[in-house]
Amino acid sequence: MHIDHLTTEVRWALGGILLLLAISSTVIFVLCKTQPERDHTELALRMRTWWVIAGLFGFSLVLPRWGLLVFLGFVSFLALKEYLSLIPTRRADRRVLFWAYLSIPIQYYWVHLNWYGMFIIFIPVYMFLLIPTRLVFTGQTEGFLRSAGVVHWGLMTTVFSLSHAAYLLSLQPVQTPRIAPAWPTIASAAVPGPGLLIFLVVLTQFNDVAQFVWGKSFGRKKIAPHVSPGKTIAGFAGGVVTTVALSALIGPWLTLMDVARGALAGLIIAVSGFLGDLSISAIKRDLGVKDSGSTLPGHGGILDRVDSLTYTAPLFFHYIHYCYF
Repeated sequence: MHIDHLTTEVRWALGGILLLLAISSTVIFVLCKTQPERDHTELALRMRTWWVIAGLFGFSLVLPRWGLLVFLGFVSFLALKEYLSLIPTRRADRRVLFWAYLSIPIQYYWVHLNWYGMFIIFIPVYMFLLIPTRLVFTGQTEGFLRSAGVVHWGLMTTVFSLSHAAYLLSLQPVQTPRIAPAWPTIASAAVPGPGLLIFLVVLTQFNDVAQFVWGKSFGRKKIAPHVSPGKTIAGFAGGVVTTVALSALIGPWLTLMDVARGALAGLIIAVSGFLGDLSISAIKRDLGVKDSGSTLPGHGGILDRVDSLTYTAPLFFHYIHYCYF
């Protein structure tokens, strides 16, 4: 897969993302000029980082398929590394962390092979068994359960969950899908992966922004004040409605879904993205940190940016896999 194999819809989607970023940058520039008394530094930093994120993501899409898998695997590596840097670990755990990091290229290799059976059980089963086994041979029983749980939970979240986004690229339409698809074009039907990946990533990030904007504009009542004080009922509801509407609009154009199934995909992404955000927020609250890192100026760390994706990627993947593949 490279630029010649990207469908017209995917190319237009990438162009639309760049246009949206250009418009947003212009708005921020105007705000800085017309409201010099207000501090727009964080907003400007966020915008610059969005350009970097969009540029890297767009560039990875025009690479051969293995290059995109390497890029997504590297994102999993950075997320796991950031997670493990936040969680206190024992000295003996360092021997186990080697196997945790080694599981990343192995997991994405299953994706490369289109080996769904191994992809779906490698981390939940084999790494689940390997981690405590390796911990046993360190000879330290104090903190054993905590270490085993921490390492495996990190792998499930940052590697297994996120690798579902990569496996979208491996989906090949079957002759008789469970639910009759509404194919937008012959090209999109033949190569659905890039469109599905863009749909997932864009809708997940859009949902985060929509919930933030709705919450800031109309939010009063908090949903989980002790976990994430900024999350409100109005923000959640507004984000869900907006995301579902956008999903129903672009789903039939960019992917193999019709309007109804596109709307349902949007609902899955909106609700699960919210829960994923809360889950990572609970970890940070437990550890007493505001951001998971400083890799992305204006956003925080890698985990701060992929928190919603850790929930949306597997749920969206299995929804699409069940319906069409």
